[in-house]
Amino acid sequence: MKSQEEKREVVVSVIIANWNGRHHLAGCLEGLRDQTFKDFETILIDNGSTDGSVSWVKAHFPWVRVIPLSENTGFCHANNLGYAVSKGDFVALLNNDTSVDRDWLGHLYDEMQRDAQSGICVSRIVRYDNPDVLDAAGDGYDISGVGFKRGRGEPSDHYKRREEVFGACAAAALYRKGMLEDIGFFDEDFFAVGEDIDLSFRAKMAGYRCVYVPKAVVRHKISETVGVESDFQIYQSRRNVEYVYFKNMPWVFLLLTLPIHLMYNLLTLGQAVWCGKLSPFLRAKKDFLVSFKETRKKRKEIQLRRRIPLNALLSSFSKNYLLKRSISEMLDRR
Repeated sequence: MKSQEEKREVVVSVIIANWNGRHHLAGCLEGLRDQTFKDFETILIDNGSTDGSVSWVKAHFPWVRVIPLSENTGFCHANNLGYAVSKGDFVALLNNDTSVDRDWLGHLYDEMQRDAQSGICVSRIVRYDNPDVLDAAGDGYDISGVGFKRGRGEPSDHYKRREEVFGACAAAALYRKGMLEDIGFFDEDFFAVGEDIDLSFRAKMAGYRCVYVPKAVVRHKISETVGVESDFQIYQSRRNVEYVYFKNMPWVFLLLTLPIHLMYNLLTLGQAVWCGKLSPFLRAKKDFLVSFKETRKKRKEIQLRRRIPLNALLSSFSKNYLLKRSISEMLDRR
């Protein structure tokens, strides 16, 4: 871990976006302080916190570079700002509500050295309060046009094999800066939720690999910031799922999968009605439609950058996993 006053460049820049997360930060920053891999800087972007996060971090962790913002600009903008001022050849993102194993960053960095085409390395994320249960073993993307966390809720001794996956949960992942310079970082229209699967999709389209590193273990307090099935979470997820799908899916797959995608939307509409969340659901879809012209512009740039063969992209999708899960969840609510 290099002092901010040191002049030479560091290898990795760890970026933490924080919003009123002072009660999480001790565990997060102590884990970084104790890393066996030391050649990194830590940048904390504070999104207008009112809980004293900024002064507390400066007092207790003076080696952290703190950049305070006057208001909550969202997860995407905060990380983009951290990326803009970062010095490392690699950028690691870490949620403020996580705690990392001592060898976490070293394992991710070592994996990056194995293959220059690896643009993203994914952590093995377990639940903070019950590390015997997985939160995510990388992200998948379903043929119905929806991203999901692989292995969520399964025993943590599953998914022990290092393997290529579709994408990474941005709660704890390492990105190659050269890849980010090629394809861009987060789309700030997302604000929060789904921006990581969008970035992973763009990386996949451009021909970069995403590798799951099971030895890089992180404990995560699930949905501490956005809330589980809060109006904010429902709105962001139901709007942003359309951003990802219509920005990134090649035309031939878009035409073939649109009926399945619409079926998924009908199922989630039923869930929203059942849970009393119809208003944020409908607002999300309306706002996506309003922004569709801008989405088409972004889509054109992404499709022009595609380097992966269509058959290879197709093989990376899961097949109807999300539809099966949505039906199961609806039946469980009865």
